[in-house]
This record gives sequence, structure tokens and C-alpha cells, in this order.
Amino acid sequence: MSANLNKVFLIGNVAQDPEVRYISSGTAVLDLRLAVNRRTKQDDGTWGEETTFLDVTCWGRQAENCAEYLSKGRPVFVEGYLRLDQWQDKESGQNRQRLRVTAQNVQFLGSGGGGGGGGGGGRRGGQGGGPRPPVDQTPGPPTDGDLSDDDIPF
Repeated sequence: MSANLNKVFLIGNVAQDPEVRYISSGTAVLDLRLAVNRRTKQDDGTWGEETTFLDVTCWGRQAENCAEYLSKGRPVFVEGYLRLDQWQDKESGQNRQRLRVTAQNVQFLGSGGGGGGGGGGGRRGGQGGGPRPPVDQTPGPPTDGDLSDDDIPF
């Protein structure tokens, strides 16, 4: 039996102000640069942080929402999958590749570490530093109130 899984969960800070663009079909695309910190123990026994910068791509309405509400420094939660982009460099002719995250769900966390954005205005009207609802419109699993004993598989 072969099992495959490609799922990524990240919490980090937006590393630069995102900008939305539109492809020829009219679909919105947003490339988001995410800084994710990991606490590591150094050789001398002290603790330090290692920062990894990741490229995240958002599509459609989610891309438009991210462009509207995210700015540099803003903390976010990203759920998605890894994708390997491959191309040939036009100048050198060498094959290139880059691993990136395609976002399936983006949640805005807090009010941001320096870029502001989304705190007091806009459609979300005055929600301060609390977690934001997901920006994708995919319905989630049923809540406890939606389940009956017949729905539980055990």
C-alpha cells in the first residue's frame, strides 16, 4: 500500500508587504514572503532563533483578502501544500527549481508586529488583535452542535 501526504502548517510573520496581481484569466495571485522562527539550542547551551523565509502563493479571493489585510510584520497561520517549481534560466540556460507553499487556508493572527494593517477599518470593522476567521470560503467540519450520535463513527 502506498500512502502519500503533502501538508504544511506554518505560523510566521509577513516579511514584506504583499501585492496582488492578476493572470490572464482574471484570477488573483499573491506571492507572500513568510518568516518562520524556530528556537534552537546553540553549542554553548544558550538558546537562539533560526529564521526560515518561505514563499507562499495564494489564489483567488484568498489572494485579494491577503492583499487587503496583510502587511509586513503581521503574524499569520498558513495551511497548504508544497509545490516544486522548475524552469530554465533564460540567461544561463541552467535548470532551476524552487520549493514553495501553495496556501489552501490563511488565517490572520493579531494586529501585526509593525506593519499595522487590518486593525480598525475595512469590512471586518474594528476587530482588534484577536485571531481572524479563515479567508477561504470552504466550509469546515461540523461543530458539536451539528453532530448526532449517528454521525460518530465509533
